[in-house]
Amino acid sequence: MPQIRRFDHVGITVADLDTVTAFFVGLGLEVEGRAFVEGEFVDTVTGIPETRSHIVMLRPPDGGTGLELSTFIQPAHEPGSPDAMANELGLRNVAFEVDDLQAAIDRLAADGYGLIGGIGQYEDVWRMAYVRGPEGIIVSLAERIGPRAR
Repeated sequence: MPQIRRFDHVGITVADLDTVTAFFVGLGLEVEGRAFVEGEFVDTVTGIPETRSHIVMLRPPDGGTGLELSTFIQPAHEPGSPDAMANELGLRNVAFEVDDLQAAIDRLAADGYGLIGGIGQYEDVWRMAYVRGPEGIIVSLAERIGPRAR
């Protein structure tokens, strides 16, 4: 039976690649690379004939799991709901651990991105909040405030 070797990345299709990239770079991810992808390989993998897309691969400073952002040039992307909530089917959120939750929220608020609900605290271990990012992407930000589990 095949075994998964590692979790490499999550992909999100967006309309405005530059705006969404800037949002995640502002959170601390780094651009690993940008490319236009097209051809038989991509057509085969996506199941979409004659596709052409522009992708940006982002990774955290530690080189961990990546975030692939893509925008379709051909065929045009299909719109999703920019107001989707966490209980709707599909990708629920993209989550990041941050050093200072309030500072991250304040910085995002200065750029016009607000909380979906409020800041919650799970026991004496985590503080967390959901922020609505560009194109309706829900970003979960969590700050560890207590000891790590053993």
